[in-house]
Amino acid sequence: MPDALELLKTRRSVKPREMAGPGPSPAELDTILTIGARVPDHGKLAPWRFIVFEGDARQRAGEIIAKVFSEKHPQASEAEIETEKKRLTDAPLVIGVVSSTKPHPKVPPFEQELSAGASAMNIVTAATALGYGAAWLTGWFCFDRDVLDRLGLKPDEKLAGMIHIGTPTKPSEDRPRPALSEIVTRF
Repeated sequence: MPDALELLKTRRSVKPREMAGPGPSPAELDTILTIGARVPDHGKLAPWRFIVFEGDARQRAGEIIAKVFSEKHPQASEAEIETEKKRLTDAPLVIGVVSSTKPHPKVPPFEQELSAGASAMNIVTAATALGYGAAWLTGWFCFDRDVLDRLGLKPDEKLAGMIHIGTPTKPSEDRPRPALSEIVTRF
């Protein structure tokens, strides 16, 4: 396992198309999800939950995405519909992070949504620490109510993103990062 600070300094996303099996074992998945649930959570509201897509579930979700896409784009080509069907099939495991804010007098929805974002980042970091590639992605379907309903989200739930996890098939190149002098001010 890498040193924690070195891991955080060098972590980067791996494109799902650059992932293959194997994915995490059941024990590793439990570890990843446990770490995903260990985030700042003012009010102890657990304003997030997880949907695990592995095996055939990835194709079934893709069928839902493609069906909604074709309903909304009747002129779509077969190739475009096939692309939508494969949205979750590159990586062997995809974890949907669902943001489920709850009414609370002291914890505004925005703070709860940030907790869901922290959860997603913890999942990415945990998967990376275990030696897997990971990418936190969204796409049109993550914000489409018809897709969300058909994936089983409640009307007041949102999808914070899909975390794709698998074994990297090639080394990832880093991308330019902002210079601290450009993003840090002192008050």
